[in-house]
Amino acid sequence: MRFQILDIVPYVQNPVTERLVSPAERLDQTVEFARRAERLGFDAFAVGERHAGHFLSSSPTVLLGAIAAVTSTIRLQTGVTVLSVLDPVRVAEDFATIDQLSRGRLDLTIGKGNEAAQFPLFGLEIDDQWELLADRYALLRRLWRETEVDWDATPYTRAQRGTTTLPRPYAGAPRVWHGSATTLASAALAARWGDPLFSANAIQPLPNYEVLVRHYRDEYARHGHDPRFAYVGAGAGALFVADTTRQARELYGPVYEALVAATNVPGNNSPFRDIDHAIAEGPALVGSPQQVIDKILFQHEIFRHDRFLIQFSVGTLPHDRMLRSIELFGTEVAPAVRAEVARRKASPAAAAG
Repeated sequence: MRFQILDIVPYVQNPVTERLVSPAERLDQTVEFARRAERLGFDAFAVGERHAGHFLSSSPTVLLGAIAAVTSTIRLQTGVTVLSVLDPVRVAEDFATIDQLSRGRLDLTIGKGNEAAQFPLFGLEIDDQWELLADRYALLRRLWRETEVDWDATPYTRAQRGTTTLPRPYAGAPRVWHGSATTLASAALAARWGDPLFSANAIQPLPNYEVLVRHYRDEYARHGHDPRFAYVGAGAGALFVADTTRQARELYGPVYEALVAATNVPGNNSPFRDIDHAIAEGPALVGSPQQVIDKILFQHEIFRHDRFLIQFSVGTLPHDRMLRSIELFGTEVAPAVRAEVARRKASPAAAAG
């Protein structure tokens, strides 16, 4: 089991104290979290991408470049690159540059995003979002794998004649994951190409995401790919680790409930309205280290995932509390989960299954 942190860089007031840090401070927090994640042994750090709403992640390539400059081992990832609204040539150039700067540490996670307001910003129709994603990804794959690319124009991409993007990736095309939050389309696209899948597992009941993962694995095999390489990542909802369950609930509960109330819109609405409901039945990982360990292992029995993504609500709690939370996860939660997953895989019963 590998662990990565995602920061989509929300820029909002603390819903309890109403404090709002400066944009420069908020961006510094993202870079600081990435450096600390590397020191604590996390496997990857991902930066999201948003072009609408209160976020500072409209330029993830710049942020990942800054992180690449101050880290040396942690993998760099996106979550997600909104390929539906981007130029594949520009994406190929920008992320190959980061791949070179980081000496091959880049993974990409692509998706159509869940912000309806972003499509008009780029002069695109939301009804075309899936066709845009599929077409632009097909071109991106070729740009990273071939030189002198010829590509006929489609309704969703421009023609290319003898195109070679520079720089080239550091050591071949970076691995591309496909983010899937609510529909089967992204899971099917990942399976078609034999790519890994990232299930959001963030706000809806667990069975909803189980359907996505099962569909991905079925389609992966149907397309003739070796099922051993049907890698799956799973996200987490709200995450806050404290020394005790009571402390975690009391510190993070008011923040969780205020955030849920503020984002009760299509694409982001959750049936888990209060912290107790979210902890008991939802994807939220809020509690003591042991409580969080137990819940991750329970989810692993269902998803059999290879990578686990966590998202700290940076900026919504005092910074020292968030740093303590990431420290507890890195030093107590992650090692215990890794050890138990490895034990299960090595057991005769697991091997027979």
